[in-house]
Amino acid sequence: MNASGEARTVRILLADDHTLLREAMRELLGFETDFEVVGEASDGVEAVELAGRLRPDVVLLDVEMPQNVPTETVRGIRSVSPGSRVIMLTMHDAPQLVRDMVESGVAGYLHKNIGRQALTAAIRGAVAAGTSGGGRRLVMSVTHGSLMSDQTPSRLISPRERQILVLVAAAFSNRQIASRLSITEATVKRHLRNAFEKLGAVSRIDAVNRAAAAGLIHTRPMPNPGDPRSA
Repeated sequence: MNASGEARTVRILLADDHTLLREAMRELLGFETDFEVVGEASDGVEAVELAGRLRPDVVLLDVEMPQNVPTETVRGIRSVSPGSRVIMLTMHDAPQLVRDMVESGVAGYLHKNIGRQALTAAIRGAVAAGTSGGGRRLVMSVTHGSLMSDQTPSRLISPRERQILVLVAAAFSNRQIASRLSITEATVKRHLRNAFEKLGAVSRIDAVNRAAAAGLIHTRPMPNPGDPRSA
């Protein structure tokens, strides 16, 4: 409610690289009289840019988008628009991904297969938690095992090694990774060698697929058996 007693309009930014899904989401949210979709992004960089410009109350952020390392995108959004509540939407609940998102400061982590009522309730709950001053509260829709599973695998590789493997999975070269992370190519190669050894991997693709299978990073499998870029 605002000062006049009227229901507050919740301003929402949609971030998903699938146009059809964004259109469906916009239509679904349009049934709620207190919701307004103020912008749409198709990749992580655009999501951060629009969040800074529009200052939405809520960002519904797809995990799998181009130019999107989820933890970096979330932190970027929170940096340019501290009042925005970020709710991740995904079809996956790998334990490490859930923990990484929670640590990055998301207000919610939801499966895309939830219903309209659950989604709208999650949005209102996230906004209410952000305006009540009662501390951080998460809205979650994941399997119990995602949060309670043994966390030993998450310590197999370091946070920096995970970060680099995510960028490898996104087809970044060593030089591009070094530039993005403000480190040297030699440092990138050293982290990759360490990750290879820890994972028992023989190539970049093998390392990415092994890390993804263990829930250490979140990415689609890389089917190409060749590995054109050496570590």
